[in-house]
Amino acid sequence: MASKVKGTTDASPPSNSNLPKGWHTVRFGDVVRDVNESERNPLDARLERYVGLEHIEPENLHLKQWGMLADSEISFRKRFRKGQVLFGKRRAYQRKVAVAEFDGICSSDILTFEPKGDALIPELLPFIVQSDGFFKHALGTSSGSLSPRTRWSQLQDYEFPLPPKDEQRRIADILWAVDEVIECWRNSRESVALLKTNLMSHHFRPGNGYTVIALQEVARVQTGIAKGREYDSIPTVELPYLRVANVQDGFLDLLEMKTITVALDEVERYRVKIGDVLMTEGGDFDKLGRGTIWRGEVEKCLHQNHVFCVRPDSNKLLPEYLTYQTASPYGKAYFLKCAKKTSNLASINSTQVKQFPVLVPDLEEQHHFVGRLTVLDRAASGIESHLAMLDGLKKQLTSDLLLGGRHVH
Repeated sequence: MASKVKGTTDASPPSNSNLPKGWHTVRFGDVVRDVNESERNPLDARLERYVGLEHIEPENLHLKQWGMLADSEISFRKRFRKGQVLFGKRRAYQRKVAVAEFDGICSSDILTFEPKGDALIPELLPFIVQSDGFFKHALGTSSGSLSPRTRWSQLQDYEFPLPPKDEQRRIADILWAVDEVIECWRNSRESVALLKTNLMSHHFRPGNGYTVIALQEVARVQTGIAKGREYDSIPTVELPYLRVANVQDGFLDLLEMKTITVALDEVERYRVKIGDVLMTEGGDFDKLGRGTIWRGEVEKCLHQNHVFCVRPDSNKLLPEYLTYQTASPYGKAYFLKCAKKTSNLASINSTQVKQFPVLVPDLEEQHHFVGRLTVLDRAASGIESHLAMLDGLKKQLTSDLLLGGRHVH
């Protein structure tokens, strides 16, 4: 596993001679304690929630998910307390850090930090742990190939500049203010997503009086070309083709395109055209039936046999209306019900796609509903852009302020 995180900066601590007045370099373990508290009977201790690594969102100091102890059989025995900083020591490159907002139980792959003594204020600790310098040290001290872990015995040796307490408070106030703005935008993103889901749930239901018909009656469903075919004595051509990795949930990832050999007389059969809806045959449960519209991004592009190409009759069914419908709770429920399930993955076949009971109102109604959801999609895209800029600002401010290079009063 690489020891660098994409997008990080050189965050080596400056020497004491280059630090502002009153600042001094300290070891992490001299001002921070790794609290290793055990609780064998959490329910008796009136603890209700537990936190695993899967509950901590990368780059987000706020816990949005957790499990309920009464509903689960878990072996976690490590206790954390409100206000402590939770750090994921396994696969540290995921940058999982959160501030506990309640008491609970957590995985042993989570370290629980709190200030030791009074040299460091609690409000600044989360940003020190979230800094590029700390993660660079964590990655450099991680060991293991498949699931690298760092250890407290090595993390405690991380050195960083510590300002006087009044400066710590000013820095913490600035960084928490940025974090609050980011959190507002995250909440807006969740609200837009919830509104979109609710609109789709209300619209895509058989009781709305729309015509219900098998997808194959209003669209051509085509399976793609299989790899490994050999052609003897017939003209062939090498062309780019779409794999499952290229067809993501609602968008295309075309950074890595591969080519395949195909007979000249079969090119049109497997060629994707503008307006085609691309669907993958397998993946995570929540991505079954995902649809992405081909806009002609790559010239003369084909599709693999694991990618279905659905070509709606433009006089009856809009491609955008179909993609929203397959992604709706109505569409997901259908594909999940008929899918073949193995472990945490599922797959569908072309027959099941062809038999999808698509709801088909008149084109005017389709255009109207697509317009509404398009507005929400644009809003979501704008929010993502703002979040990306704010995340970058937070990282830069964290680096500048914690290294003592710049001061904002």
